[in-house]
Amino acid sequence: MATGQKLMRAISVFEFGGPEVLKLQSDIVQPIPKDHQVLIKVHACGVNPVETYICSGTYSRKPALPYTPGSDVAGVIEAVGNNVSAFKKGDRVFTTSTISGGYAEYAVAADHTVYSLPEKLDFKQGAAIGIPYFTAYRALFHSARVKAGDTVLVHGASGGVGIATCQIARAYGLKVLATAGTEKGQNIVMQNGAHEVFNHRDVNYIDKIKKSVGDKGIDVIIEMLANVNLSNDLKLLSYGGRVIIVGSRGPIEINPRDTMAKESSIIGVSLYSSTKEEFQQSAAALQAGMEIGWLKPIIGSQYPLEKVAQAHENIIHGSGTSGKMILLL
Repeated sequence: MATGQKLMRAISVFEFGGPEVLKLQSDIVQPIPKDHQVLIKVHACGVNPVETYICSGTYSRKPALPYTPGSDVAGVIEAVGNNVSAFKKGDRVFTTSTISGGYAEYAVAADHTVYSLPEKLDFKQGAAIGIPYFTAYRALFHSARVKAGDTVLVHGASGGVGIATCQIARAYGLKVLATAGTEKGQNIVMQNGAHEVFNHRDVNYIDKIKKSVGDKGIDVIIEMLANVNLSNDLKLLSYGGRVIIVGSRGPIEINPRDTMAKESSIIGVSLYSSTKEEFQQSAAALQAGMEIGWLKPIIGSQYPLEKVAQAHENIIHGSGTSGKMILLL
């Protein structure tokens, strides 16, 4: 090994599979930022469901092996590559993407995927912004094209994307209905923008939602578990209503006729289909949310780097999340 190379701890994936393929290594070479890149000393990294899909090898995007997972880090700029003018060593930042992987003590990111982290948010909150808030914003404005006064149902609202969706929707003047599966989850959702919350473990909760919204139905449903809920969603929509699919863990049978009379739509959302301009637009809106104070990530379970397999296990098999799952470094 060349002298002068600094080593770090990081998670490496050498083969696709379950959480057991996440291996902690302590001899990974610290990456060096190139042109338009920054090196971040990672204080916290968000754990997102999509990382479990990628790790299993079943996702549309397959990284070359071995790789280090993780896109949403928060920390401090350690070094900048050439042609970086927006950041300097010592700046507090968060990311929506990394080049070298976020489950690590240091990560390299392209400067256009790095954003300034205001003092009022800590690093855990910074690591909870990336995928959840940018996905929520894209789902509401790009996919659903919501307008103030619309009714939105956040189906599965107590996790990272759900809470982000409730906060954004409330800030932009929507009527926000939400579901959660635990009392704790329901309370968190009510404190973070929902006007009304329903327990999706109640046998007749769909009837309760129907009763609440009346004949008009719901304009937009942001759906976190489409393989369970999509058929019911189609029955809840208003004329011209849209179901936006943020998450799904398998197939489901639906009756296409349910879309016909209402001329409703089913639309998928994928954050990384966003253009650079769309990311900038979302960032501007979210930066305003941080300044004004409505963007306030809620932290759920926290794990040290060596317990990352347990974190993935809990995403895959857990139920009733409340808040955003974070790795602490």
